Amino acid sequence: MEFKLSQVSLALMTLTALNVATSVSAQQVADNEKMAKDVEVIEVSGIRQSLASALAEKRSSDNLVEVIQAVDIGKLPDQNLAEVLENVTGVQITREAGVGTGVQIRGTNANRTEINGVSTVGSGSGRSGINFEDVSAAIIAAVEVTKAPEAKTIEGSVGGTINLRTIRPLQLSDPLISLRAQGEDSSLTTDGIMPRLSGAFGNNWQTNSGKFGVVVSGSYSKQDVTAFRPRVDRDNSVAADSGVASAQTFDYLPIQFLNQDYDNYEYETVNIAGTLEWAPNENTKLYFDAVLNDQKRRQESSRVQASGVSDLRNVAAPDDFETVNFGTLDGQNLGSIQAALRGVIPVEDGGADPNLRFSGDTNSRITKSEIFRLGGDWTGEKVSISIEASSSSSDSTTPSFNTTLNFINPNAEINSSNENGTPFEYDLTNGALAFGIATGEANAPTTAQLLDPANVVLRDVNIGQDTTKNSEDAFRTDVTYYLDDIITSVDLGYRFNKTSSVSDEIRSNVGLRSMAESPSGDLFASILTPGPDNFNAADGRELFVGDFLLVNPEMVASDPDGVLAVINSAIEANNAQTGSTRGPISSPTSQVSAFFDIAEKTHALYAQANFEYDMFRGNAGVRYLKTNVSSLGNSVTKDANGNDIVSKVTTKGDYDFILPRLNLVANVSDDVILRGGWSKDIRRPNFDELSTSVTYSTSPNASVSIGNPGLVPEEVDSFDISAEWYFAPSALVSVGYFHKKRSDLHVTKQVDPYEDPQTGYRDTTGPVCEQGGIFNPIADINVFGPNVGVGVCVPTQTRINDSGTTTQQGMEVAFQYELSAFEDELGWASGFGVLANYTNQKFSGGESVDNAISRANAVFELTTGIEDIEVSARQSLIDLSENSYNFTLYYEKYGLSARARYTWREAYRSTDFGSTSSFPWGFPVVQEDRGQLNASVSYDVNDQLNVGVEAVNLTESDVTQSCVNEGALLCYQGLTDRRITFGVSYKY
Repeated sequence: MEFKLSQVSLALMTLTALNVATSVSAQQVADNEKMAKDVEVIEVSGIRQSLASALAEKRSSDNLVEVIQAVDIGKLPDQNLAEVLENVTGVQITREAGVGTGVQIRGTNANRTEINGVSTVGSGSGRSGINFEDVSAAIIAAVEVTKAPEAKTIEGSVGGTINLRTIRPLQLSDPLISLRAQGEDSSLTTDGIMPRLSGAFGNNWQTNSGKFGVVVSGSYSKQDVTAFRPRVDRDNSVAADSGVASAQTFDYLPIQFLNQDYDNYEYETVNIAGTLEWAPNENTKLYFDAVLNDQKRRQESSRVQASGVSDLRNVAAPDDFETVNFGTLDGQNLGSIQAALRGVIPVEDGGADPNLRFSGDTNSRITKSEIFRLGGDWTGEKVSISIEASSSSSDSTTPSFNTTLNFINPNAEINSSNENGTPFEYDLTNGALAFGIATGEANAPTTAQLLDPANVVLRDVNIGQDTTKNSEDAFRTDVTYYLDDIITSVDLGYRFNKTSSVSDEIRSNVGLRSMAESPSGDLFASILTPGPDNFNAADGRELFVGDFLLVNPEMVASDPDGVLAVINSAIEANNAQTGSTRGPISSPTSQVSAFFDIAEKTHALYAQANFEYDMFRGNAGVRYLKTNVSSLGNSVTKDANGNDIVSKVTTKGDYDFILPRLNLVANVSDDVILRGGWSKDIRRPNFDELSTSVTYSTSPNASVSIGNPGLVPEEVDSFDISAEWYFAPSALVSVGYFHKKRSDLHVTKQVDPYEDPQTGYRDTTGPVCEQGGIFNPIADINVFGPNVGVGVCVPTQTRINDSGTTTQQGMEVAFQYELSAFEDELGWASGFGVLANYTNQKFSGGESVDNAISRANAVFELTTGIEDIEVSARQSLIDLSENSYNFTLYYEKYGLSARARYTWREAYRSTDFGSTSSFPWGFPVVQEDRGQLNASVSYDVNDQLNVGVEAVNLTESDVTQSCVNEGALLCYQGLTDRRITFGVSYKY
């Protein structure tokens, strides 16, 4: 059967073109309106309407774009914008505690986010724009992803530009009133059902002064997200010939560290979007947009840690083992080794190790974002002019109050240290990183002892009040001159923007390392509470730590000053008992060495010719930009008496680029379109990567980030080619190929401190780390030295420009079809439709490498038999999956609307691996293959009222992460929740 473009599709395409055109001549408008009137418009709604309209917009575009339009007001396919974008071919997302937070377009996070074409800024130091978790999908009418830029497209994206579009009032054909109320329930949360409310009002009026229009939409939502993330480190070795008590007849990896991480995030988000439009005549339009976002994200997480386990590796022999195959890195076969699978870790002679610790991570991010746009368009017979001023800002405060308690086991020996031994057992069979207290051991604590405040002492108090202020003010003017020739129009434009990022770390970090200075929990029992006891809720595990104490996170969140006062009173009371001179913990103060203020000014000019001849159309142009950068930071030195001397250091620089861009479209038949595009773009470094400041952490595992003011923008040359076959109404098969050549890529250089392969000790003397790393004067020595205290060499991470060239290439395939044209033949079954896409991508090149840490090389010496081996691997692109696909089946008929979407992505390298920021084994972890099923069902009770339910992660798919290589050593897990949202919506 041969299909032609239906009247429905033609009408939708024509009306969509009218809606999205930013500047057209008066004659073109008249012709298009006549065309729309001549077409018999058959009314469609719901999923079918949104898909057909989005497809028509994609088809009429002169460059490669992907569009998702809301099924109805406030009803995009998903509640979360990152998860909305996961529907787009070539887009993958990353999640935090199961919630979509990061978006990768064609394998990269280096993208841009706009709202109504206005650049947005994020809450951190990145360049990608506003955080997706900060914007409710309820206020967004459509999402547009530009994969092939035009000369007029603002620079700064490697993968693509995401534009979030709100409702335009002058495009409304009828008054708009919409209300929606929902509740969300999480399978792992203990806080019950969370509310989601949204609504919109819009209308326009014809007056003697012209046509006025207004739209206001808003949303309020709360969300409680929980994930369990167990971690087990097995990154040391016991050799068969070592002669230690735990030695076997084979080499193996013992247990080094155990961690039971309970992540809980509570979101409260308010979003408001408003637009005023005035068209005093048919040639002129003025507009004002405002988008306001206010989000509070509170973290109430806890960690149960078994530390000091490494000191027992020569004593505690495992009961069972598994074989770990490390695979191949850069052509080097790393061999295989046995690894501890089940066993008991007893208390060391003398009662010192292993230690049981309870940590409470009570962090928040309070962010207010504002986006304003004021402008106007004027269209004459041969020319149109657009002038616009915009302002985007994001102010964030990240209050934190994190504490760690040491459990003092009353059944083990106690010395002057404020930690002693507790026995553990572990069972890693069936892919579960499970551990708990070895209750069968004679010195195992009871539940009552674990929950007795007298058996815990204060170890760490870390308080923060960091602030980040990001902003971008911009002015742009665009002129289009219309021609009656092959070149249909010429676009010229100028844009100026001033972008700034100011970061101030306000912290107080205190570590208590002796029994004399550590107050007992009975001195601050009023702020202690039992921690969560449901760590088995996700997978039903029997082995976990369910009884422990924490500083009450609810009290910390509501009255941090009161909690600090109780802790200081406990320190004072403890001093009176022990004679310690430990001073009170002070409120957080600015860390002058971490402050930075970076400002950029950019002037950009572009010229673009738009052409159409016979079956060809497209555009060709060039964009020129010049940027001046100023980076202000603090330099801290010492005077002759050892006092700090703080001086301001300003680093300045500038650069300019010429960015040519070409897009060509060929309508080879009524139903087949070929597209080609070639463009050049840049990606500027993140702000903190340019900073001259340094930040230290109290953790010996956290790497110290060292800025690089000499970092230059990455350059990207992109080529696209694709074929689209619109073989039926609202149907598509498309195949595309992309190729990106990236030079001066921003990569991470990590330098690890040397660790003695026998003892695991690092240099603790400082101030220079002769064998790598940097001396951190406030880091806890922990297991990295023979004595208790602070001050140890830790890893460093610096962003550098890769001296080589990286190439990315990939193929994208998409399919869309629905059966409504066969209603007579299929009846009720004609309501079915399907969407599917598949992406294959790979990268090559680059010269930067990751190097195994010294302890890892000692393991590889055993697995390969190569003496003094030093393993390295060419750096991978973070968060790039080689293969991924989406499959959506939907049904819409008789008022019933249902869809199910399964998303799968292949394994990828990740830097998200729990509470540590340095690379395990020297390499980013591998997040293994994962699929997720989402579904929704709604029913139109009548033309105004709709009820529905949505489910995210129906199968509760967990996250598994391996160290060194895909499928190698399981070291992290993420056990995430299932979220069910149900509600009702009303539209007038």
